[in-house]
Amino acid sequence: MGEASAFAVESESGRGFASVFVTAPDGLRLHVRRYGSRAAAGLPVVCLAGFARTAADFHPLASALAHDPEAPRSVWAIDYRGHGRSAYDRDPGNYRLGIAVDDVAAALTALEIAPALFVGTGRGAVVTMMLAVSRPTAVAGAILNDSGPIVEAQGMMRLKSYVGKLPVPRSYQEGGEILRRLFAAQFSQLSPPEWTAFAQRTWRESDGRLVPDYDVGLARVLAAANLERPPTLWAQFDALGRVPVMVIRGANSDMLASTTLNAMLDRRAAIEIAVVPDQGHPPLLAEPKLIRRIADFAASCDAAARR
Repeated sequence: MGEASAFAVESESGRGFASVFVTAPDGLRLHVRRYGSRAAAGLPVVCLAGFARTAADFHPLASALAHDPEAPRSVWAIDYRGHGRSAYDRDPGNYRLGIAVDDVAAALTALEIAPALFVGTGRGAVVTMMLAVSRPTAVAGAILNDSGPIVEAQGMMRLKSYVGKLPVPRSYQEGGEILRRLFAAQFSQLSPPEWTAFAQRTWRESDGRLVPDYDVGLARVLAAANLERPPTLWAQFDALGRVPVMVIRGANSDMLASTTLNAMLDRRAAIEIAVVPDQGHPPLLAEPKLIRRIADFAASCDAAARR
């Protein structure tokens, strides 16, 4: 396994970010969205998406943090291999969690962006906790978005039911309706335009049709996993004990149970908690008040890093 390296930057100023491409240790091309200036004084923020999600999920949050008038900071949203604009792997077995951790660690080195505050959704939260074990000096703070040391089997079974199996919509509006039918119980208050925007982060255009914005081979990883008894990650959670931690939970979540959240608080009382009403897994990180809380938490991580 070789060293990762950054090899191209493609400006996308009209979209509010630049696309940076790095080579993973095995040579696969990985895509990273960069928001804001490297020269920003605050800790950089690294955003890691959920299992079948992409860097696009963080656009509202990343834009707000990068252009915060009080404390602007650089934000880096990483597409895992097989997601978004990163290359797909010929071997779906390489979509397993350990390689995702290695890829993220390699990207951090190539882009020289550690230590950083990590915002991890679902799988991204698990990757963050695992990095706290393998690369503790890289993690200066962590925001775990609807994920913790115990992942609920019910939520994992629901994930298995649709990853790689979504119907193909003829338009983003139709895609939004598909998502509404699937996830209305999780997101009870989204408007039709918000469902359409959700669809635009779920499918992409390819040869005149919409396709999932991830490799459907990801479904093989779920098929091989023991979803009824997923492993617990208390040791990895405890590895975050030296840095500030914030946990965001969707009030309708079936992935992060309230009992797990209470157990996390029993283990470590100094956790900032945000519960998002009318949303499930994962909270969309787009509501202005929640973004403000995240910005304030990032500022507290700056202060902790200085100490």
